[in-house]
Amino acid sequence: MERSSLLAASYALDWLIGDPEWMPHPVRGMGWAIATGERVLRKSGSGKRWELATGGLLAATVPLVAAYTAKDIIRAAYTRQHVLGLIFEAWLAAACLATRNLLDEAAQVIRAIDEGDVAAARRRLARIVGRDAQSLDEREICRAVIETLAESFSDGIIAPLFYLSLGGVPAGIAYKAVNTLDSMIGHLDLKYRWFGRVAARLDDAANWIPARISAILICIAAKMVCGRGSGLRAVRIWLRDGSHHASPNAGQVESAMAGAVAARLGGSNRYDGERVESPLLGAEFQQPNRSAAVSALRVVAVASLLGVAAAWLSTRSNRHGG
Repeated sequence: MERSSLLAASYALDWLIGDPEWMPHPVRGMGWAIATGERVLRKSGSGKRWELATGGLLAATVPLVAAYTAKDIIRAAYTRQHVLGLIFEAWLAAACLATRNLLDEAAQVIRAIDEGDVAAARRRLARIVGRDAQSLDEREICRAVIETLAESFSDGIIAPLFYLSLGGVPAGIAYKAVNTLDSMIGHLDLKYRWFGRVAARLDDAANWIPARISAILICIAAKMVCGRGSGLRAVRIWLRDGSHHASPNAGQVESAMAGAVAARLGGSNRYDGERVESPLLGAEFQQPNRSAAVSALRVVAVASLLGVAAAWLSTRSNRHGG
């Protein structure tokens, strides 16, 4: 399939059906492979050097195997029947994207807040964030939604589009494997400090360009969604606070979003009961509220359309240029 057609088809398919839990999904296979690999490798040895080496081996192997498996599946499908190949290629590309699911899940949290059911909002929030959600108040729930929308916009929408446009489904699937590795083992706690170090660094590198593209798109979408001055405000906070975050990439999109919706992000979070402090982004703004969360939802929806349009145009221009 032509790269531009693949992008359009996969984005449309993701919007239409999202990722129903009853459907098979490549990420579940990746998760099984990572968990199995970790279990086998940890049984075979121990120590800092061993964990660094074997964790690095796992981080290199899973994306390569995932990419080649996707390529072989698509080739086999096309060999059997051309239409079958088109279906499998579009489905695998759509599986790299998370637009529909991200917006739906965030909207469900906001809907629970609208209904005054904070307990339900916490339960819905726990589906999309890693932090402890069981004791968050309404403003902290809104902050979590906004931060998750910003970060997931980058690694769940723009980064996959970026790699799909560069290398088709194999590149998109390889990126998804890198992102899954980071979410499973790329942590700074004692258990994964060495075993997950390569996975975390690989994810940082893979998201470096997409995160900055995402910040730009958020700034543009802010001007379209949030009214006069919002776009420039988003740019100003992004350029000022983008490098303050511990993550070289999360701070880019979260700071741009803080400026876009005029809400203070960052601060204190709990992960498995452990308090983690992060720098404030947009410190001069008020704490987020329901209105800011709705604005963030709209910004991401518009920015995702801008992103797929830009990716589509880039593949069209490259085709004609070649």
